[in-house]
Amino acid sequence: MLSFSYFLSIFSLSSLPTSAIIPKANVSLPLPSSQLVENLCKGKAVENRRFCLKALSSPKIIAAMDTTQLGTLIMKLGAANAKATLNVCNEIIKKLGSPQALKALNCCVEAYKYAILSFEMVSSELVEDPQTANYDVAVIGPEIANCEKELINAKVQAPRLLAGNRFMKYYVSMGYEITSTLELENPNEY
Repeated sequence: MLSFSYFLSIFSLSSLPTSAIIPKANVSLPLPSSQLVENLCKGKAVENRRFCLKALSSPKIIAAMDTTQLGTLIMKLGAANAKATLNVCNEIIKKLGSPQALKALNCCVEAYKYAILSFEMVSSELVEDPQTANYDVAVIGPEIANCEKELINAKVQAPRLLAGNRFMKYYVSMGYEITSTLELENPNEY
């Protein structure tokens, strides 16, 4: 439990409020949310509706006026979580010495560097090319899955990193849903 609390404190370093990033267990759904957020979180691609509603419950996100603005905010949340998880990864690397563990953790470092760059790139693609943005957010998922597979194969016990992987999968699913929505809203432009 202490390591999970520390994991939560790592995420609090991001620019958006922690409560918007990490849902607490057994809490009721956030009170007000915009119809835009509700519709997104009900989308087929969204893996965890509760997480989606909780992550998108900050006033800044609820105030999003359109799908593009909401998408940009989701990408910022995804990038912030990727940065926090990368920090966790680097911290664990300093403590572990086995070659197999280091190989697995280095795979995760590369996956999270890729995720950060991709989320940041997708933010700029949302307006100009949602189809490319959709692809770019979707390919983050296999990178994170590979990180997870490497950790399991190397028998690395890293619950905070596994939790970061789980949250990243949720952000990828939310990013995929918002970029899919943008493609549908503007079908003739691409």
